Amino acid sequence: MTPGASTRSAYETFLNASCDRLGYGSSIISLLSLAAMEIKVEIPIVRDNGELAIFSGYRVQHQNVRGPCKGGLRYHPEVDLEEVRGLASLMTMKTALADIPLGGGKGGINCDPRKLSLRELETLTRKFVKRIHREIGPNSDIMAPDVGTDARVMGWIHSEYSAIYGHSPAAVTGKPLALGGSAGRDKATGYGIGIVVKEYAERHGIDLKNATAAIQGFGNVGVHAARAFSDLGMKVIAISDSRSAVFRRGGVDIDALMRHKQERGLLSDTEDHEAMDPARLLETECDFLVPAALGDAITAENASRIAARTIVEGANGPVTSEADRMLKERGVPILPDILANAGGVIVSYFEWAQNLQREIWPLDRVDRELERILGKAARDVLDRAAAEKLDMRSAAFDIAASRVKEALDATGF
Repeated sequence: MTPGASTRSAYETFLNASCDRLGYGSSIISLLSLAAMEIKVEIPIVRDNGELAIFSGYRVQHQNVRGPCKGGLRYHPEVDLEEVRGLASLMTMKTALADIPLGGGKGGINCDPRKLSLRELETLTRKFVKRIHREIGPNSDIMAPDVGTDARVMGWIHSEYSAIYGHSPAAVTGKPLALGGSAGRDKATGYGIGIVVKEYAERHGIDLKNATAAIQGFGNVGVHAARAFSDLGMKVIAISDSRSAVFRRGGVDIDALMRHKQERGLLSDTEDHEAMDPARLLETECDFLVPAALGDAITAENASRIAARTIVEGANGPVTSEADRMLKERGVPILPDILANAGGVIVSYFEWAQNLQREIWPLDRVDRELERILGKAARDVLDRAAAEKLDMRSAAFDIAASRVKEALDATGF
């Protein structure tokens, strides 16, 4: 099964189980399963060497009954329609669980951004916008950064869209501050993971002082999750990126690792840190394991070797449905992606609202509002899980699915 198909399959498994618990019929299941619109475009560009290259771009709008579709745009060589479709579905659940007025969408281009020059990336991005501009915008579908994209890419999208429709900062989020981006957007997902872990620990009487964590992924999410954990008094004892990994029992030095990666590339070359096989990081014995790279990191093949006491899904769809079942049988709690990594879309919502209202929020307001919304979502999940004797993923899906259904009912469908 391809990674994209696995993401979609997991979503359908979790959704179908939720609809069964909630007593929903086949019509509601169909509405919550099917995407409203799926777009595939071919994007030809001339490479710097003069050769023609053609890339496939995708955008899926899953459900907009609660508000405009919202979701990231990823650049990765494994992007396909199945993956984007599954991720868009998860975004519908994520925005509903956070109870923000947005729906779910996702996009991607199947390219390796590390093998493209800056000019090639910009050309690819602008041509993608030209292909799909009629279907996106502040009132229909709002893109944001994801794997392989960043604020600079969002700036190009803002520029190209505004060239067509006039100045439109609310058409895309995760932009540079100079173009109407929001304070706190870069750290939002990782910072939000800290908020969710804190709520979980308080509910279960877990002392986070000196609690240990291992993080798979040293990109934007992993770095800021590590900082959030450190602020909570936790020790991040292992961390990895796509090429290397390090371990230090007393806690890794996040700043030193960042400097070393920027200067030399490999985390494992950092002084006073023990190199480890990146593939073994997921098996680290720790209190909290955060898969914060790509989907399908924990599968039926390695689930039995997971030694963490709790899993926190920093990436989208990092645990397959079969692995989820196996871990549940072992009694390993999972803080699901639609809750744990929702900080990014919540602050994207803040950016969109600021742009529409021509306001600029200071960082302390962004942080305060994020803690209010995400903290409530976490408490809602913990409350429902306790009341209904459910695992946290089931509780989260039940809350989200019921909110989407309530909105569908209100339209008079």
